[in-house]
Amino acid sequence: MTLEKNLIDPFILSGGSGTRLWPLSRSTYPKQFQPLVGELSLLQQSCARVSAPLFNSPSVLCNSDHRFLVAEQVQQLKLDDVRIILEPVPRNTAPAALIAALMAAARNARALVLLMPSDHVISDVAGFQRSVETGVTAAKDGRIVTFGVKPDKPDTGYGYIEIAKAKGSVYPVSRFVEKPPKEEAEAYLRAGNFLWNAGIFLYSAQTMIDAFEALAPETLRHCRTALDQAKTDLDFLRLDQEAYELCDKDSLDYAIIEKVDAVDCVPLASDWTDLGSWDSLWEVGNKDSNGNVTKGDVVLHDTRDCYVQSADDICMSLVGMNGVIAVATNDAILVAPKDRAQDVKEIVNKLKQAGRPEAEHHTRVYRPWGWYEQRGQGHRFQVKYLMVKPGTKLSLQSHHHRAEHWVVVSGTAEVTVDDNIRLLTENQSVYIPLGAKHRLSNPGKVPALLVEIQSGPYLGEDDIVRYEDDFNRDN
Repeated sequence: MTLEKNLIDPFILSGGSGTRLWPLSRSTYPKQFQPLVGELSLLQQSCARVSAPLFNSPSVLCNSDHRFLVAEQVQQLKLDDVRIILEPVPRNTAPAALIAALMAAARNARALVLLMPSDHVISDVAGFQRSVETGVTAAKDGRIVTFGVKPDKPDTGYGYIEIAKAKGSVYPVSRFVEKPPKEEAEAYLRAGNFLWNAGIFLYSAQTMIDAFEALAPETLRHCRTALDQAKTDLDFLRLDQEAYELCDKDSLDYAIIEKVDAVDCVPLASDWTDLGSWDSLWEVGNKDSNGNVTKGDVVLHDTRDCYVQSADDICMSLVGMNGVIAVATNDAILVAPKDRAQDVKEIVNKLKQAGRPEAEHHTRVYRPWGWYEQRGQGHRFQVKYLMVKPGTKLSLQSHHHRAEHWVVVSGTAEVTVDDNIRLLTENQSVYIPLGAKHRLSNPGKVPALLVEIQSGPYLGEDDIVRYEDDFNRDN
């Protein structure tokens, strides 16, 4: 079968709270932005997976806080015309699937949409693309196509799809089952006609719009308004918040898929892993002779079947361990049995309840101009390490409660302090008095690295008054 080019609009969902792979993944820098398996991040792998003639340029739906992370990672892939849509409030997958359908229908009345998460691992890209092609005819015929994974164990962390006798390579769906208890999962594995639900959907844009018209007309009305009143913000499309937050917080499965009859399933002809917990990373990792998966500066003795990762140059050592997860960053350490990996989110909940910054942020915080990293703090002072990307600048700003001192470690920095502009190079420094309007930029062609010393009675990031900003960030 010869398929027309640019037939399918890929729509990638880049949300998530960063709880299940804590402490490496956190809400400000969740797992899809990290190279957990391979050199590319999970988001970049997802974009590359749909880089083929069958697909139109992908769209990515993310929250506003992640917009510059998405933009930078897409730029690194050198992909053209990737659309980044900003979700003003999280509303689960049903409104997202509808926004994708409405945008695709506006481009091409016959367009198909491939809705897919950004945090899956699929190394057999050709097999994945063949599976999508298999579902095209059914999707064109008005059926919603879901993709299933043949289970190799009675996993209770996945939803299941019961399939009926195949029509060619496509199977009608008999029913969907939410995450079952272990006894039921074991029965599904024995039955042989149950697949894990991969959470990937292929559908005609008009089919999905019609389904919402019949089953969730209010969501359709609100999504149309949110899209009609969307604003362009730099290279982003910002959905209207007032309309979008009126949508119900429903999954696509619950709102639509489980309520319509015209649903088919295509078993994925590729590998597939949902990196939903640390034990799944152990499963896909390269194991040593003792079954250990290690990453970073790790030393083991008499240790088996463990996942051990050290970030930030910390020496991580285990002795006499079996079946353990051990992950260290420079501000947090996690140790847990592999079979309790799903409970990591309970630690994050406790940290949030206690107001601990480790629940949300790493010590390195990414900004559109680069990043800053916390290096030390004490009474009335803190020290940060800054990287400013070539050709970018921080906002013109001032502070009510702190003064700052910048020392250039490498590269070139242009510093504005009130009406004075100076060009600083390696080992040169400048003082920013409390209340002074100031700005830092990098006019060079290599990253500028600086040490920043802050002093004052209050050192929070919210003590910033912005006067000008290249990235349209509100004060």
